[in-house]
Amino acid sequence: MRLLHTSDWHLGRAFHRVNMLGAQARFIGHLVTTVRERAVDAVVVSGDVYDRAVPPLAAVELFDDALHRLADLGVPTVMISGNHDSARRLGVGAGLIDRAGIHLRTDPAACATPVVLQDAHGDIAFYGLPYLEPALVKDEFGVETAAHETVLAAAMDRVRADLAARAPGTRSVVLAHAFVTGGRASDSERDITVGGVAAVPAGVFDGVDYAALGHLHGCQTITERVRYSGSPLPYSFSEADHRKSMWLVDLDADGSVTAERVDCPVPRALARIRGTLEDLLAAPGLTRHEEAWVEATLTDPVRPADPMARLGERFPHTLSLVFDPERVPDDPDVSYARRLAGRSDQQIAEDFVAHVRGAAPDAHEQTVLREAFDAVRADQAVREVAR
Repeated sequence: MRLLHTSDWHLGRAFHRVNMLGAQARFIGHLVTTVRERAVDAVVVSGDVYDRAVPPLAAVELFDDALHRLADLGVPTVMISGNHDSARRLGVGAGLIDRAGIHLRTDPAACATPVVLQDAHGDIAFYGLPYLEPALVKDEFGVETAAHETVLAAAMDRVRADLAARAPGTRSVVLAHAFVTGGRASDSERDITVGGVAAVPAGVFDGVDYAALGHLHGCQTITERVRYSGSPLPYSFSEADHRKSMWLVDLDADGSVTAERVDCPVPRALARIRGTLEDLLAAPGLTRHEEAWVEATLTDPVRPADPMARLGERFPHTLSLVFDPERVPDDPDVSYARRLAGRSDQQIAEDFVAHVRGAAPDAHEQTVLREAFDAVRADQAVREVAR
């Protein structure tokens, strides 16, 4: 069976101030063409279909168009909800849509009820594990600790139990939306850290033939059987070096896997350039970036006049301007934003405690801070579900 693995469409999302809906529509067209021209037998979409729980109408219309076009091809599609989606909203009408060959899996309680498809060699069971917010699914899976690894491991135990009860030789595919150890993150993914930990080990997916992952926006191979497709479009300048693609996966009769990357349409190249304003305006080596979406980091010791307008004369698609004067590390004028860059909320809070009290928080206080951040994040997740 030939699968097309994609994820993280984030329909409705903009890139800085650029509306990406047109680029997203072109991607959907490319996906449909790939399904038709490459003889794809099934499409898997591993979460974050939308960019937010209540997407704009234009994004919903594009999703509706995608479903109709995939159904018209007669190729089964299995998709799960991600941490950006409202699982309840995405799952509305799932039972009815099933009849058209579009299988929406958004209920954690149904993770061990697969979509079973057939090829010439027998059955393939597709298990959809929607994003499992630990605080919300802890009771469903009967685990004591609200952590990503414990709830995902419990869900996979259910999957393996169901698979073991099926006919010998049944192959298996799991769709999951999670941060797996070894994956490379980018700036455009929403933080899902719980208890100071975001990642789960790849071994949690042992026992299935292929794990089609979503959440991280870079296409990457964790193991030969565990892969991220990445987002089909860039959503931050940290993705400037990404090759946006989907995985074309062949699942053989014995469960062996071969995979090929299928490139996605590029709406415009991304470039990150750095230097003084005068250097950026004059450097001949930057000519290749003149039509790209640009993030410019200015290192001038004093902020120059009208930098955005002047950059726009050479780089008309400049979207982001960052000031990072080259100073010694202990310079008191180093900006607050620069001092906080790359630090988690937990680290910032611990630094604040150390600053006002003169001593860093002890282990118990660190735990209290971590539990407070987890509680706030869980409450936000509950509010999104209820919206």
